[in-house]
Amino acid sequence: MNTLEAIRIAVQSLWANKLRSVLTLLGVVIGVAAVIAVVTFVNGINGYVAEKIFRLGADVFIISKVSPVVTNIDQFLEGQKRKDFTMDDYQAVVESCRHCTMVGASATNFSGHVKFGEQTVNDSWIRGLTPTMPEILDIDLSTGRMLNDSDLNSRSAVAVIGTDIVDNLFPGMDPLGKEIRIEGELYTVVGVGKKQGKTLGQTLDNYALIPITTFLKQFGSHSAIRICGKAAGVGTQLEVAMDETRSILRARRHDAPGKPDSFAAETNASFLSIWSNLTGTFFLAMIGIAAISLVVGGIVIMNIMLVSVTERTREIGIRKALGARRQDVLMQFLIESATMALMGGILGVLFGITFAKGITALIGMPSEIKLWAVGAGLLVSASVGVFFGVYPARRAATLDPIAALRFEL
Repeated sequence: MNTLEAIRIAVQSLWANKLRSVLTLLGVVIGVAAVIAVVTFVNGINGYVAEKIFRLGADVFIISKVSPVVTNIDQFLEGQKRKDFTMDDYQAVVESCRHCTMVGASATNFSGHVKFGEQTVNDSWIRGLTPTMPEILDIDLSTGRMLNDSDLNSRSAVAVIGTDIVDNLFPGMDPLGKEIRIEGELYTVVGVGKKQGKTLGQTLDNYALIPITTFLKQFGSHSAIRICGKAAGVGTQLEVAMDETRSILRARRHDAPGKPDSFAAETNASFLSIWSNLTGTFFLAMIGIAAISLVVGGIVIMNIMLVSVTERTREIGIRKALGARRQDVLMQFLIESATMALMGGILGVLFGITFAKGITALIGMPSEIKLWAVGAGLLVSASVGVFFGVYPARRAATLDPIAALRFEL
């Protein structure tokens, strides 16, 4: 029997026993679908995080009291005990960091309320920025103007708003020049940011940008300030700018020589490294769960193949009587077992991609299909079939032809 004939028999067997085939392949389908979905989500989220969430160029660094990405509660609690940064710290970096081409500062209230007339938008990001921050963070406008130095120095009550606020508060209206209330205080809309969409089910367009001096006046001078710096280039130039900024801030915060910094200094690369470690751990956990499903699926396939050997004992006897060698029978059942598992792998790939893209369509979670993941899923499923098909195949191959011909179910 050639390979194509063995594959044809395997497909016919699956089609002839549809319910049994579905139950047999369920473990393989779930395992492969889980792998494909996880890889698709992890790659999509990693790309989106790099492009949209951290929004930092390779030549930008952030200085904050606590790292924006903490990996355990102890780090967070320790960071909360540190002194807050002030606008004086920001001014010191502006004046003394000679290797920084641009320096900015920001502060954020993550649960603000924006109101116009009787309409209110809740849970808005109210961000206080210096005029340099939009350029550092690559925030673009669709209309109007951005915050400027005059707004900063005069603590002007002006705001740049996101498209969610425009859609909810100004349907069919031009928002420029309108007065809105941000946490009860009046602000004049001077600009509208470009639409960014959603990720992980959360919108990125529900925000209001105001001058940081106005922010500190309204929300308190002890609000958490982050200082951002932009170097003249990457590599050594970035390291020099960061070291210079760290030296300035260590001196102002009286950090003792030899002691660690009383603040966190991060770059886009460090953010992405931390994020990759987190997603890598999640990926390994999901792979472990998927591996259990594949093992269970493999055991079920082995059981079904043993049943198949029993059902086809007379057929095996006839084949041997007509000259089939032991290795021919062995290969026949191995190919059938691998084909069965591969069919489950194909279904798993289709279900995994459909599930991932469905979640993306529903809540906006980024996803990106990788061909290597599809190939790996199919290879693993076929390997499971071969591995768990060895015992049934050997059992079929070692049957005595005379006893097999006499066998009756």
